[in-house]
Amino acid sequence: MKEEMSVRLHPSEFQKLWWLDEAVTFLNHGSFGATPVPVLEKQQSLRSQLEREPVRFFVREYEELLDAARKELAAFVGADPGDLAFVPNATTGVNSVLRSLSLSPEDELLTTDQEYNACRNALNFIASRTGARVVVATVPFPITSPEQVIQAVMDKVRPQTKLALLDHITSQTGLIFPIQQLVRQLAACGVDTLIDGAHAPGMVPLNLEEIGATYYTGNCHKWLCAPKGAAFLYVRREKQSEIRPLTISHGANSPRQERSRFHLEFDWTGSHDPTAYLCVPEAIQFMRSLLPGGWPELMQRNHTMVLAARQMLCERLLVSPPCPDEMIGSLAVVSLPDDADDVGGETRLLPPLQDALWERFGIEVPIIFFPARPKQLVRISAQIYNTPAQYEYLANAIASLLGQ
Repeated sequence: MKEEMSVRLHPSEFQKLWWLDEAVTFLNHGSFGATPVPVLEKQQSLRSQLEREPVRFFVREYEELLDAARKELAAFVGADPGDLAFVPNATTGVNSVLRSLSLSPEDELLTTDQEYNACRNALNFIASRTGARVVVATVPFPITSPEQVIQAVMDKVRPQTKLALLDHITSQTGLIFPIQQLVRQLAACGVDTLIDGAHAPGMVPLNLEEIGATYYTGNCHKWLCAPKGAAFLYVRREKQSEIRPLTISHGANSPRQERSRFHLEFDWTGSHDPTAYLCVPEAIQFMRSLLPGGWPELMQRNHTMVLAARQMLCERLLVSPPCPDEMIGSLAVVSLPDDADDVGGETRLLPPLQDALWERFGIEVPIIFFPARPKQLVRISAQIYNTPAQYEYLANAIASLLGQ
């Protein structure tokens, strides 16, 4: 780190529960999450259990452990355990659904201009293979109300629209889309919905049965703080016979009758380390234990912190908040001047300002070109281990680099 890194901030009282580098101001929980030490210790215990007798673990113990983890997760996200399958990440969930659909050149696939790039690529791939047409709704940004999202999406619905792929919470801008209203209005038009809820579990309260989406996938390694490689795919019961995992394995012709074909196929796609899945209950319980009010208090705390941080950044950088408070969870963005792209950085893999913040100040925060270069956003995350002083440090660092 360079000389500008001389400032050392007092860490949160909760940071000791994570293995985060105390020399880094980590404001990017949203990208990959961060797993608390006790949850990682639970994962190591499960790995030891697996390695002591792999056959016993996979053949005699695994299904019972997986079912228990699924039951706990289902209660947390408001779903029947029979409608959930574990997958490694939300991108896999999106791909599993898209690759299973029967599409023709007459079909249209609807999404927005804020869809996560990896999932948009999957949509484009399926369209190129099937001849289906991708239709993109432009969501205004800055935005003044959730109704603008609904209007933008519904204006693009046609009789040919077969499926809508929508973010619950957008990665680039941190917007919470009005998913339940969108799902209902699209269903009334005969349109199935695939919701990319990568950021939602642990950031906002979830009740998948109330949302009513045809398909919903979410990560457990982000705001739930489970180990990397834990996510889920929800499929409505009447659609499960159509949805297959990306890897076809033993479940495809299993004669077993006591388990659903959906679980037989998704629960075993070949040998792998399933301990991230099995740690989801530990993550849910551990994060719940951190505050007296459990998950509701934790979500509200993170929401309040990120809103205060966004307001402070806006005031320091002389810009306006780009969306109403109600459309924010624990991710928020602030617009940067166009000339921020001119700030020098030492590598070319990331935006120059992001490099400079890391190299000169030890700040880990994403800078996002949106909607396109040179327009840039700084995206901040708020997790319980963060402190208000860290955002003030970020604001002063950006202002210094921009000569303000």
